[in-house]
Amino acid sequence: MKKTFSEEIIGWYLENKRDLPWRNITDPYRIWVSEVILQQTRVAQGYDYYLRFIEKFPTVSDLAAAAEDEVLKCWQGLGYYSRARNMHAAAKSMNGVFPTTYEDVLALKGVGDYTAAAICSFAYKMPYPAIDGNVYRVLSRCFGIDDPIDTAAGKRIFKELSQELIDINQPDIYNQGMMEFGALHCTPKSPHCSICPFSSHCIALDEGTIDLLPVKKSRVKVRNRYFNYFYIEIDKKFTFLNKRIDKDIWMNLYEFPLIETKKNNSLQEIVTNVSWKEWFEGISNVNIAPVVENIKHVLSHQIIHTNFYKVTLPHAEDTLSRFLLVNLDDLEKYPVSRLMHEFIDKFLE
Repeated sequence: MKKTFSEEIIGWYLENKRDLPWRNITDPYRIWVSEVILQQTRVAQGYDYYLRFIEKFPTVSDLAAAAEDEVLKCWQGLGYYSRARNMHAAAKSMNGVFPTTYEDVLALKGVGDYTAAAICSFAYKMPYPAIDGNVYRVLSRCFGIDDPIDTAAGKRIFKELSQELIDINQPDIYNQGMMEFGALHCTPKSPHCSICPFSSHCIALDEGTIDLLPVKKSRVKVRNRYFNYFYIEIDKKFTFLNKRIDKDIWMNLYEFPLIETKKNNSLQEIVTNVSWKEWFEGISNVNIAPVVENIKHVLSHQIIHTNFYKVTLPHAEDTLSRFLLVNLDDLEKYPVSRLMHEFIDKFLE
């Protein structure tokens, strides 16, 4: 008898799956942590972060009781820090008990359809299809679907098809199989079509459209930004940090005092900036020198062009009281962006 689509996926998965610490468990909290980490992170990078996070916060109550700075520090280097902030807020809302219905899981801050479906199918064996980028790719190719995956109509088509295909008796294994198949076999580039279990009835392979699917309608415009950071050293013992509180990249992370400009300004131009004058005008013995210039830090939709300058002062000035005075020995305790961390690690250690 010919195998169904779900049987093929499950069979392939059981033979080829990777041994990962968040598999073969039913703890919804730990599954949730793994899914959030893996949303914008490769498995190879997320692996150690998951283990450290669970060791630091083994239960939802431990996460809820932690300070936000502690959570962000544990997340440091993963990027997309709103994930950590949302998890922390969601944990606080649970009162120590992870929700047990799809609707309640979906209502958690930062949880969307995919994450809710993954948690509920893996932890509770509920037949909700988890549709991530891997699944979109597998289905669009196998079934020849060229509807854009980033439109409401396209998402509806894939959701309806996924609901038809899912194995209601093994939704956890089916969902894991679909994601693993897309991650390891039906990859974005150079998929293994010659040894694919679906090669005889894959529409994209038959029509030569493998490289064209899935289809996306929109492309996000990349924004260029220009950051000028000032590492202010006082008596070789202290420096200043600022906490980013605006709704922007790296919200609630710490950084050196920053002047953002509209283009890559020279040092001569920067010292005429309003913020610079507010901080340093009238102060004698201000020594400033570039440490590293023209660093290009690439994010998903932004490119941060960065200059780091060192400013040396004999003592802390009142004009800098808006910033947090930090002992250099304590600098590593504060959660910072990868850009900041790499600078500190390379130039200040």
